[in-house]
Amino acid sequence: MTTETTKSRYAKKAPSRGGARKGAGRPKGQTTKIKIEDLMEQIELQSGKTYAELLTHNYIGAISRSDWNGVRDYDKAFMNKMIAEKVEIDVNDTTDAISAKQIAFAEAIRQIAGLEHKD
Repeated sequence: MTTETTKSRYAKKAPSRGGARKGAGRPKGQTTKIKIEDLMEQIELQSGKTYAELLTHNYIGAISRSDWNGVRDYDKAFMNKMIAEKVEIDVNDTTDAISAKQIAFAEAIRQIAGLEHKD
């Protein structure tokens, strides 16, 4: 028996790449996310056109090339934008209309609950 210590052939090696290094990683206070405002500003600065103008130009280009998949994608994007923007509508009900709605609602609740109407 020998008293020598031998290294196991499965011993962990120090990583040759990666690991913590001085100055590695994201600087403190910085985010990894792109802000949409900054992106839009850069698009406008680089192209000299607004994003809406570029989008319109590309949409018309897809139509003229008969790129129907592209046109469909633009249509979906436009519809999603239009649907996402909610429009507020003011409704002015008279007291008669409000009371009629209350009666109809109460009747619907009674029917759901299986209660009889008592006058």
